[in-house]
Amino acid sequence: MKILVRNLERTVTEAELLKLFQEYGTVNTCTLVLDAATGKSKGFAFVEMPHAREAIKAIKGLNTLRLHGHGIRVKQAEDKPEA
Repeated sequence: MKILVRNLERTVTEAELLKLFQEYGTVNTCTLVLDAATGKSKGFAFVEMPHAREAIKAIKGLNTLRLHGHGIRVKQAEDKPEA
């Protein structure tokens, strides 16, 4: 299941996010979205977890968690509609 993590403080690292989500189960990928021009975080990330049960627990457990002073928002990512 692909998970969207929003409202991240710009200093949060992929390693920190990975550690948070691994507390709930297996993580396939953890990708912090970076600005192409500056290389800095855009304040959101995608996490892919192979087991839906673990992913749902992570969403419920981490949504609104305060990380670096920001209440993060965690939800299932929606697929982009095909153009």
